[in-house]
Amino acid sequence: MKSTKLNIQNKKGHKLQAYLELPANQKPNYYAIFAHCFTCNSTLNAVKNISRSLTNHGFGVVRFDFTGLGRSEGEFAESHFSANVEDLLSVSQYLGENYEAPGLLVGHSLGGAAVIAAASKLDNIKAVATIGAPATSSHVTHLFSHGIDEVKEKGEVEINIGGRPFKINKEFVEDFGKTNLPEITKNLRKPLLIMHAPFDKIVGIENAHKLYHEAHHPKSFVSLDDADHLLSNVKDSIYAGNMIGTWVQRYFEQKDNVMLNTNGEQLVAHLNLKEDNFTTSIQTTRHDFIADEPTSFGGDDFGPSPYDFLSAGLAACTVMTLKLYAERKKWDLQEVFAYITYSKKHSDDLMLDVEKPMRIDHLQKRLKFVGDLDEKQKQRLKEIASKCPVHKTLKSEVIIETELIE
Repeated sequence: MKSTKLNIQNKKGHKLQAYLELPANQKPNYYAIFAHCFTCNSTLNAVKNISRSLTNHGFGVVRFDFTGLGRSEGEFAESHFSANVEDLLSVSQYLGENYEAPGLLVGHSLGGAAVIAAASKLDNIKAVATIGAPATSSHVTHLFSHGIDEVKEKGEVEINIGGRPFKINKEFVEDFGKTNLPEITKNLRKPLLIMHAPFDKIVGIENAHKLYHEAHHPKSFVSLDDADHLLSNVKDSIYAGNMIGTWVQRYFEQKDNVMLNTNGEQLVAHLNLKEDNFTTSIQTTRHDFIADEPTSFGGDDFGPSPYDFLSAGLAACTVMTLKLYAERKKWDLQEVFAYITYSKKHSDDLMLDVEKPMRIDHLQKRLKFVGDLDEKQKQRLKEIASKCPVHKTLKSEVIIETELIE
């Protein structure tokens, strides 16, 4: 998945580094913003995995670094809770002005608390999802409690959080106690999904209970089972993203796919040269999919290549034909795999006796059968694989007529 890098300016004039993830067809139905955890950044694997899972549900997702973190401008001391909320408001405004106002906010850990607070200030937000979120914005103060007394004396000190040095000041410390998150949650009145791992050692499960108790319906809770706080296991972050993507559909107006008119033909392909590189939309009367070229060819790799689709047609037709034949014969064929590779090979390498040596289109088909089959049955299935309709078409002389439509 290719990310588009954005530079978003917040209200203090700092540039926030952000990335926009789009669905494979590059045309999102909705937009979302992802807020990362305390002292983290937008390149955390869990952030990327969840964002990309959401794109599979039609969302364009912006993940960004809060002020003073990652590659965003500003000092960490400016990245207190109120500043995080303000950054979210700035990102929402940027999306509204340049793309489309976001309808979903997703936050991880302290980012979860921040999206609840931000959602209370944004009319365009239709739903909120939190992952391992604390019930109070002051929850994180234990991480720098060892420096609070020194801040009172010196005004600014350097502390160590998770093995990394950060500078904090009096404003940073005091700001975390200013926000009444339970009260905001109680008055939010927007669909809220709370996801939490029961054995989270960083932010205890009691925080999820508190948030759920304060929130009004519609509200939902999903357990992340044995996941750790940072969702360091890939399967946990992908699961979280897919659950959010499924849950939120209930609260968004379902948009019909923009159907291309096949003009009475079986299929149409459309490429907008002004908006796309090689990414091509393909539509039958009932289905749509994307074709592209790999990055090595100058494409964006958002979908299979034209020759991938050619190979796919042969593979699909092969396994379907073998299914029908085996069922008719009442053979124990349980599964069949067809592996296809397209390439250009020289006639000499193929040991073909041709008048003029040349490079020839070559399709390699390899078959794997699962079931109680003897060798004679397997060989017969191999023969039948060469008799599927697409195989026959590719082997025969094909006439393609081309005409212009006004």
